[in-house]
Amino acid sequence: MQRKKMFWFSACLIVWLGVVGCSEKAVYYVLATELGEIEVELYPKRAPRTVANFVAYVESGAYEGSTFFRVCTPENEADREVKIEVIQGGNVAEESLLPPIQLETTEMTGLTHRDGTLSMARSTPHSAQSSFFICIGDQPALDFAGQRNPDGQGFAAFGQVTAGMHVVRTIQHMENEGQYLIDSVRIHRVDRK
Repeated sequence: MQRKKMFWFSACLIVWLGVVGCSEKAVYYVLATELGEIEVELYPKRAPRTVANFVAYVESGAYEGSTFFRVCTPENEADREVKIEVIQGGNVAEESLLPPIQLETTEMTGLTHRDGTLSMARSTPHSAQSSFFICIGDQPALDFAGQRNPDGQGFAAFGQVTAGMHVVRTIQHMENEGQYLIDSVRIHRVDRK
């Protein structure tokens, strides 16, 4: 098991060198879901570790068959002091998980959590693995020094939806229980555009 994780970590590093070393430009991907496509641009120059991590999961095929599984809405965030609006996806099989990555804060990258921002889910700093989220509306509480997490480090924004926000909003309004979708939305594949 440890050997397999080291292999994927090495693969992640190779992909990182390929993505970041080639260009300072954004790279584009399409998340094909059962409800339609979500197109995103990623920023390897500004968030190199985070983009490399996402691309490594794409290249390994780990996101194929994963889902959007969690939604935060004003209704289901009623008991939270700091409310957010996002959809969360990218839950992969445990054997496909790569080692956690270092947190690239919005203070480091200059990116912010605005409508359509793609960012990494995490619990503690430096714990993000495969799970990511997309913001609905501006979410400054998720930026560095934001109040969503007590540690004040915020989350690692690394991309932006360029088309398909109607799909994101459709997912956000699906029936959920305790923020978890009753029927999760399958991600068929993620392709480079």
